[in-house]
Amino acid sequence: MSPAIALAFLPLVVTLLVRYRHYFRLLVRTVLLRSLRDCLSGLRIEERAFSYVLTHALPGDPGHILTTLDHWSSHCEYLSHMGPVKGQILMRLVEEKAPACVLELGTYCGYSTLLIARALPPGGRLLTVERDPRTAAVAEKLIRLAGFDERMVELIVGSSEEVIPCLRTQHQLNRADLVLLAHRPRCYLRDLQLLEAHALLPAGATVLADHVLFPGAPRFLQYAKSCGHYRCRLYHTGLPDFPAIKDGIAQLTYAGPG
Repeated sequence: MSPAIALAFLPLVVTLLVRYRHYFRLLVRTVLLRSLRDCLSGLRIEERAFSYVLTHALPGDPGHILTTLDHWSSHCEYLSHMGPVKGQILMRLVEEKAPACVLELGTYCGYSTLLIARALPPGGRLLTVERDPRTAAVAEKLIRLAGFDERMVELIVGSSEEVIPCLRTQHQLNRADLVLLAHRPRCYLRDLQLLEAHALLPAGATVLADHVLFPGAPRFLQYAKSCGHYRCRLYHTGLPDFPAIKDGIAQLTYAGPG
């Protein structure tokens, strides 16, 4: 490419970088820098985050552990976790609904798991599913460090597609009063329909879905709004540390199969 042609494209490139600078920063922090640190340390980001928690957080204090993760994500490495703004929405809804049993799909580092566990009513139970064994191992240690035992929070390792059909027989889950979808947005619709097919959603159940606007779950939202089985509400938020990148949490209330 000649210098004259390159110079002609320069204003366009500058305009795109300015307009999409927040996405560019997110790309650098979540892909380029993270990959470099993974190679240099031999550890994944959630493993590095847990090491930080071990040296800076108070064991048995889930609130302090959550604050420590937020601080590490803001000042050290971006964790791509739910964050405090969405976390307040999640905790408020759990407290309002007081579910006897919660199902979380997508444990990741355990951040949202701690939020739910803190807000559960007495005797409440949480089953959380993580497909990646290495990530699940970190989440398991974080959950136990926060003081939640296996009777209250059970972590299941496996893909949601394989776990959901076995929840009733292998994990004694007859109904999920509240479900959090926080794994892969492209799997939300499939897993919601699996929950319906296996009669795991009672009438009045709440389904919360994270990241429905970024990266987005359009087919899931279209189904929820058009199938006639759900009342839908969308909470508009931004990404943690990137408030200019708009995202949202969808709240679905199941009316029943009829």
